[in-house]
Amino acid sequence: MSDDKAEIMGHKPADQQNATLTPEEIELKWYKEVYQGDNMRQLTLRAVIMGGFLGGFMSLSNLYIGLKTGWGLGVAITACVLSYTIWKTLRTLLPFLFKSDMTILENNCMQSTASAAGYSTGGTMVSAISAYLIITGSHMSWGVLTLWTIFLAALGVFIAIPMKRQMINIEQLKFPSGIAAAETLKSLHSKGAEAADKARALAYGGTFGALVSLLRDKGVSFNFKDLFGFKLSLPGMLPFAGHIKGYPLEKWTFSFEVGALMIAAGGIIGWKISWSLLLGAVINYGILAPWVSGMGAIGMEKLGYRAIVQWSTWGGAALMVTSGLFMFALQWKTVMRAFGGITEIFQGRKSGAVEDPLAKIEVPGSWFLVGTAFSGLGCIMVLHYAFQTSWWMGVIAVILTFFLAMVAARATGESDITPIGAMGKITQLTFGILAPSNMVTNLMTASVTAGAAGSTADLLVDLKSGYLLGANPRQQFLAQFFGIFAGTLVVVPAFYILVPDASALGSDQWPAPSAQVWAAVAKLLSNGVHSLHPAARMGMLVGGLVGIIIPLLELAFPKKRKYIPSAMGLGLAMVIPFWNSLSMFLGGLIALIIEKKNKDVAEKYIIPVSSGIIAGESLMGVAIALSDARGMFTAFLAPVKPFLAAVKAFVRLP
Repeated sequence: MSDDKAEIMGHKPADQQNATLTPEEIELKWYKEVYQGDNMRQLTLRAVIMGGFLGGFMSLSNLYIGLKTGWGLGVAITACVLSYTIWKTLRTLLPFLFKSDMTILENNCMQSTASAAGYSTGGTMVSAISAYLIITGSHMSWGVLTLWTIFLAALGVFIAIPMKRQMINIEQLKFPSGIAAAETLKSLHSKGAEAADKARALAYGGTFGALVSLLRDKGVSFNFKDLFGFKLSLPGMLPFAGHIKGYPLEKWTFSFEVGALMIAAGGIIGWKISWSLLLGAVINYGILAPWVSGMGAIGMEKLGYRAIVQWSTWGGAALMVTSGLFMFALQWKTVMRAFGGITEIFQGRKSGAVEDPLAKIEVPGSWFLVGTAFSGLGCIMVLHYAFQTSWWMGVIAVILTFFLAMVAARATGESDITPIGAMGKITQLTFGILAPSNMVTNLMTASVTAGAAGSTADLLVDLKSGYLLGANPRQQFLAQFFGIFAGTLVVVPAFYILVPDASALGSDQWPAPSAQVWAAVAKLLSNGVHSLHPAARMGMLVGGLVGIIIPLLELAFPKKRKYIPSAMGLGLAMVIPFWNSLSMFLGGLIALIIEKKNKDVAEKYIIPVSSGIIAGESLMGVAIALSDARGMFTAFLAPVKPFLAAVKAFVRLP
């Protein structure tokens, strides 16, 4: 971001501000020149309700994407555009009910609620919770999962409180997604034509994605007065012609998945990761898998994605873990700043200092103490009573989570990448030493770190957006907190319905690569490396080395970084089917071509169109899955049937 652009947004680079102003002067300058939270509506009932509904739907979308790819897509920008579009539509259709436009701060507040509901509540659902299902073979009870989801998200939100003033107000960390969301809202509220164009682009993308999902997964039948009829549908897969070692290519996952969601995701993640995914997929499924199949590492009698991934997960997991931890270690300056800033974060104002004008709008430290104590104790109690984890291990998990969430938040502020996986792996490694052979403890303590770190980073991204727009941070915090409950209300029952049992995970429908990696690490730390097939051990060793070599190459040849494959892309390609990697490569290629042809069009339309396609196809996919799971609804409602019968009988009483 250029310096003059930063000036327009009320955001100078940190080094310029800190060189001339004290922390108190920086905050006072913002309060006088940017803050408008006292003069404009922000935390309103309509913003929270709308954000809750929007976030509930987006939580379904992220759950769907997470079970497919292992990723959770940030929803800040999508929430901005959707909230603005939906409210404008309601204003047009029902002006007698929706009598006024939302202010830019109301839209920002709605975005915070939607973001908490759509992102903060489901992070561990597709990783640690799914890995728990893989390892134990059974779901935890809905009550335990509900409490676990709420406590984790709340812990992350409360942990973020003392970090906000230091990282956003004083150090002026960028949090690029927060800046992008603020720019998007400014654009929507100041340029009517551009706002309408983005809204139409998102709507067209959503309609297209939903239509593709409907035709592929359900089909549409046409019947003209019983004279004739036909059904319009799309195939799920288009297999490639050819064989490897006598088996059709589709058995090695070489197919094209008919769908737009992964293509749209490729357009968002960028070109480097996209081509790295395809490279990794070709190497894994076209070269390595056929090679190790001759060693007996892959069951050829049931050759397919599930059989191959039981071997390839180890190499892919090792590659992602070592690269993540190694890059984490290389960022030692960031780590030292994070831990070195603890004193500044908590010290507050010294006696005799000028009156703190932000005290009445910032979230008070007492909220942090009470909220962290309550949510942390909730996590510890669930760990102890539901997962038989000792009290002292639960305390260590929560304390460790605070420091790792701080580092994750700083990494997000500096790079826009939240290393949730690396943070979780550190906790898994820690408890692999403290609680050897206990896979459940290993998973669920790491779940605390991953869930809370994701929620912390998500809140700070939203607070950065609000900071640039002049929002009241205390009201924005409350909006984020309310969103936790809206997301939990939707994502918990949806998880049970979409994933009825352990056999659904690792299937073609739900590859759940993130869960596979978490489960693989837990099993490795429990049983030891000697229990694996020699080819898997070899893959793990080679993958671990590659995960270290690639970051070293990037450091040695910084000008050639774009030609060096992404370690995360290569590792992920080994735990998702080839057809997913191919689709994301195509999306990245399409986005690259558009950027080369017309950069302005790319900047204006790629994100809205891709977000619309992802939302449309994933939500339609969830709707179809729910419509095909009536039996699951019946089973889910079985415990409350006696209560409903009693209510019915009571109502009938005279």
